[in-house]
Amino acid sequence: MSATDTRTQIEQAVRRFEEEVPALGRLKLVMRLELLARGDVPTWRVELPGPSVSKDPARDARVDVSVARPAFNELAREGRLEDWVRAYERGQVKVSGDSGVVRLVGSVIERQRQRARSR
Repeated sequence: MSATDTRTQIEQAVRRFEEEVPALGRLKLVMRLELLARGDVPTWRVELPGPSVSKDPARDARVDVSVARPAFNELAREGRLEDWVRAYERGQVKVSGDSGVVRLVGSVIERQRQRARSR
């Protein structure tokens, strides 16, 4: 898959995630996204709001997200919030970085899940 295709795929995944968790769209955040593949770990810089996506080591990232390429492809193509949460709980998506920011993002996601369940 070309870098342009991957960039588009990342943008679509982030936009879909923001549609389900609108509060994330208001956060000013830089993430490092590592797409783990055999023998290769391409690193992408994802900046919110936006998203602005570039193939860059993202040294200014506050949050690191690592996911195996096949799992990312599936999540990016049709994954909804609950699919991402399930992948995280199974260890397919790993999140690290500034603990305060990671907790903030986690609480925003959990509040949105609670709102969705109460509807």
